[in-house]
Amino acid sequence: MAEGLVTREAFAFARDFPVSPPSQLRVDRHYLLCASRGALRLEAHGKVWVLPPARAALIAAGEPIQVAIPQPVTTSSVLFDPGFAPEPPAPLTVFDLTALARALVTECVGWPDADEPLPPYARSLFGALAAVAWRLAEDPSPVTLPAGRSPELRRALALTEDRLGEELRFDDIAREVGLVPRSLARRFEDECAMTWTAVVRRMRVLRAIERLAATQESVTSIAHAVGYTSLSAFNLAFRELTGRTPTDYRATFQP
Repeated sequence: MAEGLVTREAFAFARDFPVSPPSQLRVDRHYLLCASRGALRLEAHGKVWVLPPARAALIAAGEPIQVAIPQPVTTSSVLFDPGFAPEPPAPLTVFDLTALARALVTECVGWPDADEPLPPYARSLFGALAAVAWRLAEDPSPVTLPAGRSPELRRALALTEDRLGEELRFDDIAREVGLVPRSLARRFEDECAMTWTAVVRRMRVLRAIERLAATQESVTSIAHAVGYTSLSAFNLAFRELTGRTPTDYRATFQP
């Protein structure tokens, strides 16, 4: 997803990407990244975000992040020269897009990079999008996961996520990463500021968001696939983290 030489003070494009493992993304412009189909995973500063449709990531110029594509995705990207748009409120924020912001992104995609400067109409579009997106970035999404720092904890997180649809046992995870349960529990508290059980709950909700974005599976089927045997418990956990039911959350993906 690296960008080439750019000339305009702002430009945009839409692109399809296949499944791919994590890779570093770093550009010299402020980057507004949106998914219109599928979902991306972003990692920076010890946190992981899922970026489904109707959400956007605002990445400050020069900020390195890890991007993974767990399913085929269609993205819309808008890049702003630092002289055109102010410094974002944080190096990386993920937030919900309003209908106005989505409409502006769609309109801006009609203006790709080129040798010619932006005409006044396009310049006003990009300026309006920057004003709206920067304001939305002041209210970031709470739907994040800790990434962990130590190799043991990162391994424990990976093992846990690989087995979300199975019966999970903390003692088994601890044994496989070479720590006694008490030591691993302390790592979760120190590096994640939450318990393993809380992390599992978040992982299941984020996995559900990815499936809601990528498939037409029923909510019940998704709940079971991410490890819930009770639909009511799944709905409660989902709503506690996102503020919406899974059905309502999926509805926000529609234009």
